[in-house]
Formats: sequence, C-alpha cells, structure tokens
Amino acid sequence: MATAEITDPPAATPVLRVRDIAFVDACTLLDTHGLRIALVADDADIPGSYWGAPEAGLVGACVYVRGDTPVHSMLHEACHLIVMPPDRRLAVHTDASDSIDEEDAACYLQILLADRLPGVGRHRLMRDMDAWGYSFRLGSTRAWFERDAENACAWLSERGLLPD
Repeated sequence: MATAEITDPPAATPVLRVRDIAFVDACTLLDTHGLRIALVADDADIPGSYWGAPEAGLVGACVYVRGDTPVHSMLHEACHLIVMPPDRRLAVHTDASDSIDEEDAACYLQILLADRLPGVGRHRLMRDMDAWGYSFRLGSTRAWFERDAENACAWLSERGLLPD
C-alpha cells in the first residue's frame, strides 16, 4: 500500500506551491490528459478538496487549486482522474480513489509527471511528499518509488498510462 494516510505538515515545511510554478505549465500538462485546472482565490474554499484547503480538489474532470496548494497535491488529484476509467471522471466529486491499486498508481504517476513541470521534477516532488506526510512502508517516497512500486508500475502499464 502506498499511502496509508496524509497528515498536515508542520507550518514551516517548505513545499513547492502552485504559486511557485508557471500556471500555464500546469494547464498545459493537465490538458494533455483531457483535464482542466481551475485557480480559485487565495481565501476561497477549494471545491472538491478531500482533505480541505490548501489541498487540491476534484469535481468532474477539473482539478481545483489555490496559489498555496502544494504542487504534489495538484498532481496527485490530477493523477486520480487520469487513472480512473473515463466514465467515472465526470461523476467524481471529492473522493476519487476506488482502490489501493488506483491510489498507488496515482502516487507513481504524479512522480513521473513532475518531470514534465519545469522547476519541479521527480526528486523535488518526492521530497515534498515526504515533508507533507505521505506514508510509505519503506519509509520514504523515493524508496517506495525505486524499490517497492512494481505493482503500481504494472497497473499503469497494463492500462497504457505510463508516460513515454
């Protein structure tokens, strides 16, 4: 199991936020997967946020973020939409995970897609995931990704969802 639980990080934990990257890059990346991204005001509630602000939210095929939303959260929620069957996408609201396999696949894919965001990359994203409180049985995101994610990789491969 990839993520047992996500807990809020200490307030001083420096993770990359949506406001730290070019928003157009996030829009372009999500658009390549048939998804939209919506930026809401900094003081607004985030529609469809499972964990609450500043975590990203899902409603249909749209990922909702604020400037203070962590990039890893934006990618994670987008990856939930990417890995789910298209017929479920339009009906999803807030809770996207259908299984542990889908959760693991979303975690794996978000790390791969981080390489497609200028200024992010997989190594930064994995550090941010650790700082935020993602919990993996090998103790770190990188250890899981490199040594324990065969099932997630196979799941994505079987569905043609691994990026080139």
